[in-house]
Amino acid sequence: MKKFITFEGIDGSGKTTILHLVADKLRENGFNVIETFEPTDTWLGDNVKKCIEEDTDPFITTFAFIADRIQHGKQIEEWLREGRIVLCDRYVDSTYAYQGVQLRKYMKQPIKWLKELSSNIPIPDRTFLFILDPKEALERIQSRENLIPFEKISFLTKVQENYEKLAEEDKRFMIIDASKTIDEIVDICYRDIVKG
Repeated sequence: MKKFITFEGIDGSGKTTILHLVADKLRENGFNVIETFEPTDTWLGDNVKKCIEEDTDPFITTFAFIADRIQHGKQIEEWLREGRIVLCDRYVDSTYAYQGVQLRKYMKQPIKWLKELSSNIPIPDRTFLFILDPKEALERIQSRENLIPFEKISFLTKVQENYEKLAEEDKRFMIIDASKTIDEIVDICYRDIVKG
């Protein structure tokens, strides 16, 4: 049984919707589930959101994310000690994928640097990576009131490339074809979590 599961993918890939449905299915089957997300809804997470909305310097945004994650990681560890299943909408891989693109013009290996800054946090048992054509992903979110700066096709294409590289390097990833039906994806995720 997997206990700490993260849901990753570009904006509009459907990961948040699937996370909620998987959580519901786990609860229906008697499991104690916590749903969480990053940035968090703490004061640290609020600072991250402000950095994103105001398109702040990428180094400042990166360190804001890391500070939020350090605190969040401690909470996740506590939930895991209590025997809960933790489903997290975005986690450290989002920082690698998104800030990895933003920091390219400042350094040669931004993801390597970001990984060095991100030690001593809980490691997920499974990361579901939702892959979807960025054009389709953007079409899905066009109705959102405030599209953030990250939500541009050229940027999302580079982000997805980073995600795919991360998945190649780490067996905790499971790539999900986000063009499948919602029911299919929920079933894939649920079965993987409970089989351990």
